[in-house]
Amino acid sequence: MFVSETQLRVRYADTDKMGVVYHSNYINYFEVARTESIRNLGITYAAMERAGIIMPVIEVHCRYIRPATYDDLITVTANLHELPEGHRITFHQEAYNDKKELLAKGHVVLYFMEARTMKRAAMPEQLRDALLPFFRDTTK
Repeated sequence: MFVSETQLRVRYADTDKMGVVYHSNYINYFEVARTESIRNLGITYAAMERAGIIMPVIEVHCRYIRPATYDDLITVTANLHELPEGHRITFHQEAYNDKKELLAKGHVVLYFMEARTMKRAAMPEQLRDALLPFFRDTTK
């Protein structure tokens, strides 16, 4: 399993009239965590795009558990439970406050696509090679 954590500080602009993080901002937080998780593997979205591969989001699910408020330091995870095969990748994501209480959880599904043709593509080999060690069976 691939596990990644990113810390974010809640900005005032992220909150609503009730003083809590507006629900759609968790989707942005999830994106930041995904981007950083891939960067931590030594790959960037920008490099994949220069190589002709884009990753549009095709599905998002988020369940809200408890609120976060302005200036909270939150930790957002971006985990892969399985090595992606084919043209899709599913990140399982969670957000926690500094007390390690679950704030929100969900998943995001993205496709690998050729930017020029907008057709499905295989996962870039560099990304697969970087993820492979996290999914090797060590019991054999």
